[in-house]
Amino acid sequence: MAQRLLFCLISFANGLFVHFQIAIATRLKTKKSSPTVLFQSLLTPVSLLPMKDQRNRGDSPLQYSPTKPIITITTSAQSLVTPSDMDPGIWSQLPEELLELILSFLPLKAFFNLRSTCKSFGSLLFSPPFVSKHSSSPSFSSFLLLSHPYCHRHFPLYDSALNTWRKLALPSPAPLPSSVAPASLLSVSNGLLCFSNPASSSFLVSNLLAKTSREIKFPSYPFPFELLSLVSTPFGYKIFALCSRSSSNATHLYDSRNHSWTESDGFDPILNDNHHQEGVYLNGSLYFTTTEPFSVVSFDLERGVWRRSEAELPGELTFVRLVSGSEEGNHDQVLYLVGGMGSNGITRSVKVWELRNAEREWVEINRVPELMCRKFTSVCYHNYQHVYCFWHQGMICVCCYTWPEILFFKSNRRTWHWLPKCPSLPEKWSCGFKWFSFVPELYALV
Repeated sequence: MAQRLLFCLISFANGLFVHFQIAIATRLKTKKSSPTVLFQSLLTPVSLLPMKDQRNRGDSPLQYSPTKPIITITTSAQSLVTPSDMDPGIWSQLPEELLELILSFLPLKAFFNLRSTCKSFGSLLFSPPFVSKHSSSPSFSSFLLLSHPYCHRHFPLYDSALNTWRKLALPSPAPLPSSVAPASLLSVSNGLLCFSNPASSSFLVSNLLAKTSREIKFPSYPFPFELLSLVSTPFGYKIFALCSRSSSNATHLYDSRNHSWTESDGFDPILNDNHHQEGVYLNGSLYFTTTEPFSVVSFDLERGVWRRSEAELPGELTFVRLVSGSEEGNHDQVLYLVGGMGSNGITRSVKVWELRNAEREWVEINRVPELMCRKFTSVCYHNYQHVYCFWHQGMICVCCYTWPEILFFKSNRRTWHWLPKCPSLPEKWSCGFKWFSFVPELYALV
């Protein structure tokens, strides 16, 4: 009996998905309806047909056959059931938990269009059936997000799966004050965006998809921070920042689980002076590189302890950047090193290494083709302070703050490519290009 009821609910939800757009277009053009009326407008006749081998078996349980459909759905707009065709006394008393369960079978993308029709449907997005069904499923595309000082309240997005450009506008009313420009975007992690608002001496962590945000006050004032990194996990998020005061520096860490800042000692060696490169998260720690002589250090986010890597870096490096990620089909995170090889500050080649053998050896896995390398070094003008790297859906992205294109390496194919300039960017823009990996997460809580 339980299996029969569940299958009926699934079949009903599929029919609902086919017709909800038609119902919205025909019934909701002038004003929003109540949940009851709207739900009635979405209903369509669904006739259950027994399978061929069950038509003469009496009370045989209902079973599903992928080759022999057991439901027939009429898709014409004229067949929509009107409120007069149904008993309002029945549908107006539909239990709320049953309505949540039925609608939870809709694809999440489709429900985003449906939820705008009434407030009650919008609130269903955070109901237990929706959270349990969609919180762990990849329901959205992944994007390369561009932040630029002249992009006022919107971000160009590149859909790496469909190879198309889109545009992300801050919602209205936006979670940011009008004085905050997209250039204040500092870090992105698992669907959360971290902005800086110096006017209010605070950071703003926002989930633009869920339209939620939280203001986080600076731990002190003034707060001259650098190397800010946002780390979002299923258990919350943390904000890492170094603060330099006179001859000393301190590490500040914000934890969303208790909504508080903690302070610990900074690291004596000077970390890289590239303000565009964030810390790289791997196995509970943030990894950084130091200035020459180059080395790799890490900060344990739980214990608040710094540690220097024992793995010796390759020689003749002109710059180094770190990236962490996992290849397709492999859930183990890997630490990569992107570095220029040359002498006297002149880069002759750019290579990629992978940390292996229990974090004790850097192994070269690939290098940038010569022509691509020449183009990359020419746009950087051998000023590697503008170079930064990050991981995006199986790709190592190598960017320059003064160049609108991205040089990326597909780890599964071992090939290099250029992502051309966004068509909507004006020609006069010559610097200020800050790219991020943006993977929307509806249930990333702020």
